[in-house]
Amino acid sequence: MIQDILKKSVLEKEDIVHLLATQGEEMKMLLKKALETKLSRLDNRIHLRGLIEMSNICRKSCLYCGVRSDNRKVERYTLSEDEVVECAKLAHKLGYGSVAIQSGERNDAAFVESITRILHRIKEIDNGALGVTLSLGEQSEDVYRQWFEAGAHRYLLRIESSNEELYYKIHPHDERHDFHKRLACIDSLLRIGYQTGTGVMVGLPFQTSEILADDLLFFKEKDVAMVGMGPFIPHPDTPLYQYSDQIPTIEERMNLTLKMIAILRLMMPEINMVAATANQTIDPMGREKAIMAGANVIMPNLTPNEYREDYLIYPDKACVSDKPEECFSCLDIRMKAIGHEILYNAWGDSVAFTKKKAATT
Repeated sequence: MIQDILKKSVLEKEDIVHLLATQGEEMKMLLKKALETKLSRLDNRIHLRGLIEMSNICRKSCLYCGVRSDNRKVERYTLSEDEVVECAKLAHKLGYGSVAIQSGERNDAAFVESITRILHRIKEIDNGALGVTLSLGEQSEDVYRQWFEAGAHRYLLRIESSNEELYYKIHPHDERHDFHKRLACIDSLLRIGYQTGTGVMVGLPFQTSEILADDLLFFKEKDVAMVGMGPFIPHPDTPLYQYSDQIPTIEERMNLTLKMIAILRLMMPEINMVAATANQTIDPMGREKAIMAGANVIMPNLTPNEYREDYLIYPDKACVSDKPEECFSCLDIRMKAIGHEILYNAWGDSVAFTKKKAATT
């Protein structure tokens, strides 16, 4: 049965559900096929995005997130524009080639203009040598366009679940947390011309294999350029923590995440996929396992160490105390140990996006 599914060029929903249920030797066959697909359609090189966690101030109160606006235990911070630019300069010095600026969701004018100024300054580093990904939540199409014109070319806006019913089980149902607005924002990003990314948490309470299969089909339907998926890790200072006893075990969530990555690699062989830090948080070899399942992007943290403990969307986050220079050498060694190599001083654009853009120009 699994051999027949793995030979298919197009996976139907029932195929995906079957693959998500694989264990033991069948799961190994799936992961092997995904790795072969990645190596044949892409290569063994890993793209880096130097992660800058600019601010943990957020206007939203998502039920799973440790920096939700209603969590009064968090000490709030915002990096200065100079601090963000210094992080970008460090990324360039380390040869990362690309940065990702992440923040709690804000859409006030001061924040929007600050990001625009930062983008202009980053593009001045070595004549625009650094690629820039933004992950700054829901904005108007005009703001997305403003940032695109200022130099951002990739944008990650995770849907967290493409199932509307589940979406409202992990978010409040109000004007600040609107499923259809989030979908509209993804469409805006695609329309403007961003390399658009999205993603989901794996192993949520109330989540089924059918819902996860629909998530993968959603990525395919939207024809996104990049995807980030990681295991759900419950945070004790959030409402969703009360359902911790209803989620899969750590091992099950890890394996389910690997299967999601592997299946999507078969479905969308030339997109970029992130080996999320959450994988390493629940498994010391989690990022390596994600790479071997089909992922090809890693986001080492460049946020100044004194702020990292305050940007904990989930608890016990891996590498919080690592200095960027330590992370740099560590990653290189760890990737070589699994037959991969880091591609330095490159933007690491999605092959799928590059081909699609070439075909339409």
